[in-house]
Amino acid sequence: MFASRITDADAEATETEVWIDFARDCGYLSQKSSDELSQACREVGKILGSILVTPEKFVGQAKR
Repeated sequence: MFASRITDADAEATETEVWIDFARDCGYLSQKSSDELSQACREVGKILGSILVTPEKFVGQAKR
């Protein structure tokens, strides 16, 4: 379940990049703002990717 949610979050980050490009192309964002936001999305994607590689680091053990 955890990995599924992280995968969903990664897909949302990718979709956000598409909308950033769209906003730039329509003149709502400057190239500089678009570049900064896209870079931030890529960083989030890297973090999510690293979580997917070793999810056990990020999931606590259930207490008994």
